[in-house]
Parts: sequence; C-alpha cells; structure tokens
Amino acid sequence: MIALVTGANRGIGREVCRQLAELGHTVLLTARSREAARAAAAELGPGMHPYRLDVTSDGDAERISGDLGDRFGRLDALVNNAAIGYDPWQDAVTADLDVVRETAETNLYGPWRLAKALVPLLRRSRHPRIVNVSSEAGSLAAMGGGTPAYAVSKAALNALTRMLAAELRGDGILVNAVCPGWVATDMGGSGGRSVAEGAAGVVWATTLPDDGPTGGFFRDGRPLPW
Repeated sequence: MIALVTGANRGIGREVCRQLAELGHTVLLTARSREAARAAAAELGPGMHPYRLDVTSDGDAERISGDLGDRFGRLDALVNNAAIGYDPWQDAVTADLDVVRETAETNLYGPWRLAKALVPLLRRSRHPRIVNVSSEAGSLAAMGGGTPAYAVSKAALNALTRMLAAELRGDGILVNAVCPGWVATDMGGSGGRSVAEGAAGVVWATTLPDDGPTGGFFRDGRPLPW
C-alpha cells in the first residue's frame, strides 16, 4: 500500500506513518517544511518518502499529484491529518472570524483540496481509502459552546466525509472520519491518551478491507454519533 499522510512530521501524523511502515506499507510523509519532512522521515527509517506539502496551497496539491503519478502511478490511501486552530479561549458570540477562516483553510479546505487533486490516483488503486482525521468536537450530537473555529471546521469535515463517501462509493473508495480521542500532542496538550493509541484508529481506517464501512465516523473502530 502507498499511503500519503499530511501534517506528518510530529504528533498523530508521525505516529500513523510509523505504524503504517511497521505494517510494511510505503509511506509518503508530508509536512509544510521540506526540512521537517526529511528530518522526521530519517528518524522513522525505511519505508518513508518525505515530501513538502502545504495543504492550503493549490499549487502544492497539483504538484504532489503530478509527482506521485510519475513516481508511483497510483495512490492507495490519503490520510488527511493536518490540522490547526484549537481555540478554547474563544466562544462563537465573540469569535475572531479571521481565526475561523484560517482554521477552515487547513482543516476543511485542505482535505477537500487534496481529495480533488488525488482522487484520480486513488481510482488507479485496487483498495483505495480516504481517512479524514476529525474530532468528537465536531459531532453535532454532542456540540455545545466553545472552540468555535476548531469545532465548526471539524463538523464541516465530517459533512465532507459523508459527501465524498457517497460520490466515490461506485469507485470502491472507502471514505471515513476518525476521531483519535484526546491525545497528548502539541495541539492537545499534556494528559490524555498516548499518541500510539490515538493513531491506531486512523491506521485501522486506512487499512480497512474492501467490504469495510464507508461514510462513517469512528473512534477506536467504533461508531461515533454525527
């Protein structure tokens, strides 16, 4: 399997790369900085192919699609992990909408942009998958106030997951959203579960069998309410 992981130089993305490589897959480890991608790939070892990729850039999305087409001829899995904008200091009534827009550019438009660019390569795969790393903060069933930029962007990402799953079902592309839970990372802060535990659910969705679910929202392989 050839899998591309965004925002993969640290945290959950980095651990997803490690676990996928441990399973014998070819991993395209991407980061906004070429140096950061190369450093993380070197530390993780064999099976890693570093790429610079800013998910907010149309040019980067088009470039990496061309590069992967020339080098591999296909893509088996797209893991949309890159995310920003966890904003617990804000509430919706007084939110800085510039922060909301910036967050949506990475958390929603980034995955959307990459899906558009890479679906042609996924269609060449025998077992194609798209995994959107989301959050229970985006669940409408549990939503209250607070963290508006992050929560709204993840709710929108969940909606995109449903749309892509429906539209790509006929191509055999399984599309799911995964909440890794509260994980101890730079974004999540101290405490919470381990990065390895959080990444495991993402890897599960990335390696689903062909008769696996699509259009779902999961944590640890179990459904979450939308």
